[in-house]
Amino acid sequence: MASGIRDRVVIAGMGCTTFGEHWNKGAEDLMVEAFEEAVADAGIDREAIEAAWIGNALDDINVGNSALPLAFALRLKTIPVTRVENMCATGTEALRAAVYAVAAGACDVALALGVEKLKDTGYGGLPLRTKGVANDLWMPYGSAPGTFAQLAGAYAAKHGIDAADLKRAMAHVSWKSHVNGAKSPKAHLRKEVSMETILKAPLIADPLGLFDCCGVSDGAACAIVTTPDIARGLGKGLGKSGLVTVKAIQLSASNGWESQYGEWDGSYVRNTREAARRAYAEAGVRDPRGEISLTEVHDCFSVTELVTMEDLGLSEEGRAPADILDGRFDGSGAIPCQVDGGLKCFGHPVGASGLRMAYEVYNQLLGRAGARQLGKVDFGLTHNLGGAPYSSVAAVSILGRLG
Repeated sequence: MASGIRDRVVIAGMGCTTFGEHWNKGAEDLMVEAFEEAVADAGIDREAIEAAWIGNALDDINVGNSALPLAFALRLKTIPVTRVENMCATGTEALRAAVYAVAAGACDVALALGVEKLKDTGYGGLPLRTKGVANDLWMPYGSAPGTFAQLAGAYAAKHGIDAADLKRAMAHVSWKSHVNGAKSPKAHLRKEVSMETILKAPLIADPLGLFDCCGVSDGAACAIVTTPDIARGLGKGLGKSGLVTVKAIQLSASNGWESQYGEWDGSYVRNTREAARRAYAEAGVRDPRGEISLTEVHDCFSVTELVTMEDLGLSEEGRAPADILDGRFDGSGAIPCQVDGGLKCFGHPVGASGLRMAYEVYNQLLGRAGARQLGKVDFGLTHNLGGAPYSSVAAVSILGRLG
């Protein structure tokens, strides 16, 4: 019977580029930058890496959709390299593959790297292969803002929330992220924005305004994972922070239920709830509200973060707006969310986002997040949501310590 991966794999090192408009760098340059930081952090030679995965979703860096650009850019020895893509969960999917390989004993040291150069597409949002003509499974009924605006409407209708109250809660989500992002040297947007500015911004898809939507960026992030014994042999875990270990990585994919059976009311994301349930069980988390120290969630739109707080069990049903306005998820709150600024301030280079989230949690656990550093950090959670609420892939990972 499967027993899960809890504490079988540790993160030996991580790296992350700045996210932004990298007009003067190609995807390969970003890969190298994130990789070199991760290798230096891990304290290993690249020859120790025995397998690698690259997450890349929407741009065209790949040779025949292969992973060869990763091997070429990093000058890896002739090891297996694999490209993965799973919509907006692509970065976490690469990490999941590397972690599972080490947990299974298939290799001792594995690499996961995510990269995307969205600014090169010249498109104002996530560039579908159809260049905005929504005729595929990902967004068949409209644009991304339009689809998530429907999530906001359904949520408000179900819980009887006044439109103005919902707008204030969504604005607080964005305000909070900009406050946090101003402290993140690697964020794309590093400027605080007032509540008044957010509330008065032009509408994109009612009720979502300009500041309710995340931006478009280029970026890369990387993780090197191994066993606890090998990590200790590298001199890791000697301080009070111990080793950063993977407690759980779980993924849930839609099977068509939301669109076909008439039972879903459109106010929540079923796959986030399922992935979270599995991740908590695997990690041994029985009381998420009491045990989770911080979260990095998929705030592609402010309402997504709001709904996700309930889907993760961090707010009671219908209580997320009140919890948000009470500051529960602020940087100084009980469960800080997007302490680095999230997608709102980093943008969403799809292949990199999941690993960028892990990078923040990793640094928080090691006590080296600088001006963003939280006091007590035991468990950090990351969450990705790929596709639309009615056709999604959700990934939830939990990182913690191994003394």
